[in-house]
Amino acid sequence: MKKAIILLMALVATVCSVKAEDKVPVVVFEETTHDFGMIKEEGGPVSCIFTFINEGEAPLVIISASAQCGCTRPSFPQSPINPGKKGEIKVTFHPQGRPGEFIKEVKVKTNDKKHRTTKLKIMGVVIPYQEE
Repeated sequence: MKKAIILLMALVATVCSVKAEDKVPVVVFEETTHDFGMIKEEGGPVSCIFTFINEGEAPLVIISASAQCGCTRPSFPQSPINPGKKGEIKVTFHPQGRPGEFIKEVKVKTNDKKHRTTKLKIMGVVIPYQEE
């Protein structure tokens, strides 16, 4: 009888752990690219928002968001995003000293096993400063 109870408890523990692992976060971005179009170098920084939703059944954690260079700065939520909730990643580009066409990438790392890294892209053309 003791063996049957121990076996049953082990089976229940296994089933519970499998069910807990079934609940995972799933990040889905509305858009992954943004085109600023033509912007003036002297106009100062420009920003855009990338909105996402956690379509999974467990909290989504944004582990990091990093850009290729210092001219592009991402900011992201520091707390977990609950299932069914939305979040935002703000990306700011500093055009001063960078005339011409640009394409910049931000890598977003999450705890979503299928979408561990998502690449967000910003682009545009910086019109050089012109003295009058």
